[in-house]
Amino acid sequence: MEPAKRIATFVIAPARGGLSVRLKELWEYRELLYFLIWRDVKVRYKQTLLGASWAIFQPLFTMGVFTLFFDRLAKIGSDGMPYPLFSLAALVPWTFFSTGLTQSTNSLVGSSNLIKKVYFPRGIIPAAAVLAGLVDLALALVMFFGALAFYGWWPGMALAILPAAVIWICIVAFGTGLWLSALNVEYRDVKFVAPFLVQIWMFVSPVIYPASRVTQALDKRGLPEWLYGLNPMASVVEAFRYSLLGTTPCPASFFVAGAVVTAVLLFSGIAYFKRMERTFADVV
Repeated sequence: MEPAKRIATFVIAPARGGLSVRLKELWEYRELLYFLIWRDVKVRYKQTLLGASWAIFQPLFTMGVFTLFFDRLAKIGSDGMPYPLFSLAALVPWTFFSTGLTQSTNSLVGSSNLIKKVYFPRGIIPAAAVLAGLVDLALALVMFFGALAFYGWWPGMALAILPAAVIWICIVAFGTGLWLSALNVEYRDVKFVAPFLVQIWMFVSPVIYPASRVTQALDKRGLPEWLYGLNPMASVVEAFRYSLLGTTPCPASFFVAGAVVTAVLLFSGIAYFKRMERTFADVV
């Protein structure tokens, strides 16, 4: 009589602690992350006429509209530089952020079949939705450097901080996406709120106007300039403008405030996502 074979049993249990992140586990599922990123990229432009060219045309056309209404008619100002470059330097990261945030908000619900069938770290899904936009961001940056050459403008050594600015905007989009994607599983109204939130967020960020107008207004009222930096996207947009155009940077406290809020947004998003993760398969 043959001895009974032992069957290995694996128990998958939720991590202890709201902020615990299984980095080893995330590394083990890196191929799934690559697959989901590639899937999102292909789905985004499937059966489109212009394909990935939309990553160039969208900020370019928006820049044209902003230049006509906010520069030629409203005379908002652009800190002494050509307004098309001024607005485009903000629209390139903003388009990445708005697309990533919208896609990550609906990512869990859109992957419901995958969540119900197999286990994997659920945070990979909103992360893939955000990181898939890096392809668009790269194309938009190539277009922007073409615009720089057209205007004969070059940022100089400030360009060295561009990778840090890209990482920063990815963290802001991912942290916010964790909150909204988890909330969207419980409350499907969130997918309707997200585009409205992005629209309002753009107007309170220095995309159309220079941040100096807000910081100067705060200074006249005796308020510290770093208060505006509590909007993390204000800090990110100014970091991109400084990197791409070599503009005069805001005070260091402005960027420190943005970095602190970004960290809070990320870790609170991780905590809430981990707390809700165990119920995704039942609710989604």
